[in-house]
Amino acid sequence: MSRLADGWDNDDVRVRPSPGSRPRTKTRPAHSDAVRGFVVTVDRGRYTVLVDERTKRERRVMAMRARELGRRAIAVGDRVDLVGDTTGHDDTLARVVRIAPRTSVLRRSADDTDTSERVLVANADQLVIVTAAADPLPRTGFVDRCLVAAFAGSLQPVLLVTKADLADPTGLIAAYDDLDLPILVSRKDSGRDLDGALVDRVRGMLHERLSVLIGHSGVGKSTLVNALVPDADRAIGSVTGVGKGRHTSTSAVALELPDGGWVIDTPGVRSFGLAHVTADDLLVAFDDLVGATADCPPNCDHLGPPCALDGFVAAGGATAGRLASFRRLLNSRAGLETDAG
Repeated sequence: MSRLADGWDNDDVRVRPSPGSRPRTKTRPAHSDAVRGFVVTVDRGRYTVLVDERTKRERRVMAMRARELGRRAIAVGDRVDLVGDTTGHDDTLARVVRIAPRTSVLRRSADDTDTSERVLVANADQLVIVTAAADPLPRTGFVDRCLVAAFAGSLQPVLLVTKADLADPTGLIAAYDDLDLPILVSRKDSGRDLDGALVDRVRGMLHERLSVLIGHSGVGKSTLVNALVPDADRAIGSVTGVGKGRHTSTSAVALELPDGGWVIDTPGVRSFGLAHVTADDLLVAFDDLVGATADCPPNCDHLGPPCALDGFVAAGGATAGRLASFRRLLNSRAGLETDAG
């Protein structure tokens, strides 16, 4: 190799590679020392994770997402693996390095034209949709959209109608007769307190399960949460120093039920963009109709002729009400409902 006139040669020159040319490795740390935890709050990039739940060593750990997770979102209800400082002491911060496979997801898109999804809750067993019989008036469009989100995300939906002492909920309940939907009705005793028997029934339905409560402002959801979890106000407001503040109305929070199970309060969710949901996603919840769609024309929207479901119902394969319920939810998914909530 030739030496340059000033005494330097090519071996003396170091060239920094461009970012795109740096060698990368797919090898990632095994994190064999990671501990498993349950995400109970999400607050601006910080995650409160319950570690060693149901043991004397139970503690809440503040964590951040590790770089190796990339853009993967972490949601309340996720089971995650933590490394770093998992003592739970004030002003400590662990890292979330793995998210366990999810059994269900409650998700929404920004609106009905944006297919980008946001996972609100992971691994929930059921979605309890709370609506009032009056004050405010029930919004069936909102209920329908919640049902679509539940069916598409593999959650069992439950409808809870509150304030039945103010208006007869019979018509509202009848609208969901063909969905095989568990329905509970609540009214206040003496105009002040929730029906104690109703609270007991709800508590029994939530026992040892992970449940999500959702509903518009004013329907009585917070009253129910406080009846189920006496220290709910304290639990919702508590954040460690690392979190830099209190949880707001836009944050979901998991609250442990005294007799076992968890309820996730979602005060910030007002409606669902459903652009990410397809007709086939919803059809899964109507197993009595699935087989008949094999005779539908390509790209059938299942909303009317030439859909094969009309002939299937006419031949007695399913009830007209069942098909009407399916199509009402399809319209809700497509943003065609008259009462969108």
